[in-house]
Amino acid sequence: MVLPDSPGGAAVPVAAALLEAAEGPAGVSVIPHASGRPWIVGRWPVGAVTWAVAGRRRAAVFGPSSATEEWLRRALDGATTVAGFDTPVAGLAGGFHLIASIDDRIRVQGSLSTARQVFFADIAGTPVAADRPQTLAALIGGAPRPELLAGRLIAPWVPWPLNEECLWKGVEALPAGCYLEMSVGRGCRAVRWWTPPDPDVPLAAGAERVRTALNDAVAVRTQGRRTVSADLSGGMDSTSLCFLAAGSVPRLVTTRWEAADPADEDRDWADRAAVELPGSEHLVLLRGTAPTWFEGLSAPDPDTEAPFAWIRTRSRLVHMARQVAAQGSTLHLTGHGGDELFLANPLYLHTLVRTHRLGALRYLRAYRAMYRWRLGPTLPALLRDESFGAWLSALAERLTDPIREVGAAPSFGWGIGYRLPPWATPDAVDATRALLRETAQTAPEPLSRLRAQHAALQDVRLCGDTLRRVDRLTSRHGVSWHAPFVDDRVVEAALAIRFEDVAMPDRYKPALVEAMRGTVPDAVLGRRTKSEYSAEAYDSLRRHRDELLGLCEDMRLARLGLVDADALRSTLLALPPSSFTLMPLVATFACEVWLRAVPIGGS
Repeated sequence: MVLPDSPGGAAVPVAAALLEAAEGPAGVSVIPHASGRPWIVGRWPVGAVTWAVAGRRRAAVFGPSSATEEWLRRALDGATTVAGFDTPVAGLAGGFHLIASIDDRIRVQGSLSTARQVFFADIAGTPVAADRPQTLAALIGGAPRPELLAGRLIAPWVPWPLNEECLWKGVEALPAGCYLEMSVGRGCRAVRWWTPPDPDVPLAAGAERVRTALNDAVAVRTQGRRTVSADLSGGMDSTSLCFLAAGSVPRLVTTRWEAADPADEDRDWADRAAVELPGSEHLVLLRGTAPTWFEGLSAPDPDTEAPFAWIRTRSRLVHMARQVAAQGSTLHLTGHGGDELFLANPLYLHTLVRTHRLGALRYLRAYRAMYRWRLGPTLPALLRDESFGAWLSALAERLTDPIREVGAAPSFGWGIGYRLPPWATPDAVDATRALLRETAQTAPEPLSRLRAQHAALQDVRLCGDTLRRVDRLTSRHGVSWHAPFVDDRVVEAALAIRFEDVAMPDRYKPALVEAMRGTVPDAVLGRRTKSEYSAEAYDSLRRHRDELLGLCEDMRLARLGLVDADALRSTLLALPPSSFTLMPLVATFACEVWLRAVPIGGS
């Protein structure tokens, strides 16, 4: 937690409360202000923080980064206000929290992806920032906000900005591209320091930037370590990280899950990559000895920040952490975030038809062929140009429409086709529609003026939100979990590449392919497919049906009037033939598991 320096001593009782909330002072570290009063209070591993002092000023970086004490000292010397850190921090590699104190102002910032997020609250008149909201809520007696929970049932995930609404009363989350400015007597305010880059960098130059950013992101995590573990799923993202890591650590342990589908291509591609990774050790997590999806959902979760988006794989993540810890790894690399940044997105078309006009026709033809769009509904959809607020309002009306699959009319709005599940009650539908309409009326600015960039940033932030939760989960078993793709510099480098260079759907992740050329063997870079996991979903749901049906008994979501437990039970007993209709199960059970762990009226 971060506290301002209060001359009247108001921060001292707050710090005492923090120590008490942390279950006593044992193992709690304190970094002081120049006055000696608490500035940063918490628990962190040895080596997790770099900090420096220049007179009465000070700055600290938590997490893997290229920052050194000397770098922080120079940044402090060159900054007359906390805003003076805008330029220096933009050049830092890694994923981290930055905290700086200059005069009576404090700057607290996380990452663009929210893998490092900042929450804040007013505690006894003192502004306090933290990396998780439930600790702040405990100090102010803040309870969960059930009125927001209906929106969390939306599948496949909650649209921005609803997904970033804090579920704890009295606690707020820092918005995208902002740092938090804190001071005694002035409270907190979010200050924007970053905006998305214009996508005007040619592919060759953009790929070089991605290569440098990714290489640095891996290097700051592997430096000084003898053993590091990493996913080697067979996908291009994890494979790229493995080849980057292999050159920077003496020992690399890779992991791959054995798939339920015997025709899964990931195994072949992972094996092909493994042959090209000399000196590495390859660990296959076999189905017969490893948990499957949806296993162990009835077990409580000590991380009560919010419903856990990857609840279906919670047991698998714990198993993986234990396995790589037994191999001597304390840091695991994952390729998550690569799809969000590098897959071709049909929303590119919305910009290209306006900037390239006739030149956009070949892109349109390619997407129509791939998705089997009919020309009649495609052109009007492409020419529509509603505001983000208008799109949110329209989304509220479509929440219960049937899920569309391949061959349906395209949509070029600000996001995908979000839907509530058929077991959501009329009250849940009404509550979610009210949330969307209320948000639309505030005329929110999207994350970018360009729809493809907005969608990428939303997905990156959703990914980062989940990744920080996974890191907490695996860290409890001795292994920190890191996703270099969602580091700020990697995200910015990917977003800056010209749409026309990465939009063609017949090229698979062209920016990443070019970035990794010369690092990853061409034979591995040649993959043009991506596996899907519907077989895993069906097999796991059948295996764990009894446990899931048990969660339908005395269901907390049903108590709140949000879910029809009988309808959910019927779905589990007769699984629908389309895997699209299974996606809402994850969000629903994530909410149910969370509700069973937090104190809420009626539960």
